[in-house]
Amino acid sequence: MVAVAHRRREGLFLVFAGLFLGSLTMLNILGVTRFIRLGEAELFGRELVFAIAVGVLPYPITFLCTDFISELYGRGRANLVVVVGFGLNLWVMLILWLGGALPGFEARDDAGALVLDAAGRAPIFFEVRTFAFAAVGASMVAYLVAQLVDVQMFHLWKRVTKGKHLWLRNNGSTVVSQLVDTVLVIFITYRVGGLTGVIDEDAALAGQLFVLILTGYAFKLLCALLDTGPFYVGAHYLTRYLRLPPPTHDPHPPAAAAVEAGVG
Repeated sequence: MVAVAHRRREGLFLVFAGLFLGSLTMLNILGVTRFIRLGEAELFGRELVFAIAVGVLPYPITFLCTDFISELYGRGRANLVVVVGFGLNLWVMLILWLGGALPGFEARDDAGALVLDAAGRAPIFFEVRTFAFAAVGASMVAYLVAQLVDVQMFHLWKRVTKGKHLWLRNNGSTVVSQLVDTVLVIFITYRVGGLTGVIDEDAALAGQLFVLILTGYAFKLLCALLDTGPFYVGAHYLTRYLRLPPPTHDPHPPAAAAVEAGVG
């Protein structure tokens, strides 16, 4: 029985960690390679365009994964996954840099610069590399800050509510952390030139950045609210599947203690 419980806990942790890290890698590669146009609206006589980067699409699932890990395995495991994810960002940047630094078959001019096509674009790898560097550079800072905020806020709400009101710690942690993430990503990405495709140089910059932040945050907030149901149901059934006692205010849940002790 103990061996079965241990196998289930480690297997499920691998699923959540894999989904988290896989989504993180995907969003960093996709990054700001394309913006999805959600719509337009007129405000104070100005036309505002609402858009989100395609890399934002898999991002909400990362917060749901850390919430599940925090609930079932404790803060230590959640922080470990966050730190590993940060290392994964560095790994992605290394491969992107190395892939461009090694000799290839691209046409180059006498000065060694890449020959652009008729549309003024570099070979596809270098186009993706440029956008990915912008996305990864921004997300490395925003991700680490936001995910750590998410984990800390989750456990803060858990202590305040004495282990009750699961919906509050799920949404309360994600709402705050994703606001931090969205603001940091937009500002940092803009500074490194990753938003040139959606920024109108002739219009007020502050207003455009505000709309991008508002749109991205609204999307993440909606996802956070929608994942409350799955989180509630998942936490309930997974606690039984992992043979854990009901949630308590204990900052070191039984699953985490058992795994660390190696007894299941």
